[in-house]
Amino acid sequence: MTLEEARTFFSGDRFATENGMTLDERDGEHAVASLVLSERHRNAHGGVMGGAIFTLADFAFAALTNDPGRTTVAQQVSVSYLAAPKGGRLVATARYRKDGRSSCVVNVDVSDDAGRDVAQFVGTGFKLRP
Repeated sequence: MTLEEARTFFSGDRFATENGMTLDERDGEHAVASLVLSERHRNAHGGVMGGAIFTLADFAFAALTNDPGRTTVAQQVSVSYLAAPKGGRLVATARYRKDGRSSCVVNVDVSDDAGRDVAQFVGTGFKLRP
């Protein structure tokens, strides 16, 4: 699937896309998604909401592990928040740690455009049979 085909397919992920997340890169080994931060991504203290960071990482996980002919669902995920974002844009890079026949493990690193490591997400996916 080309990047444009992937963008069309993942436009159906309305929670992510309607909250400003975009798919920037995707191939068989990694996916990159990003988010330009705005006031709607802030919590009551003015910081970036943890749910926005989590959703971006989850979107990168989904973009890597799914396509029209292959459905992978998250079976277990964990996220460690490492630092508060200081920049105006977040970038999530997903890479396979393991890509097996019926399951996968994906590491997603989230950073900001100021170079800070913001979060580390690890997801175990279960591959559904077509």
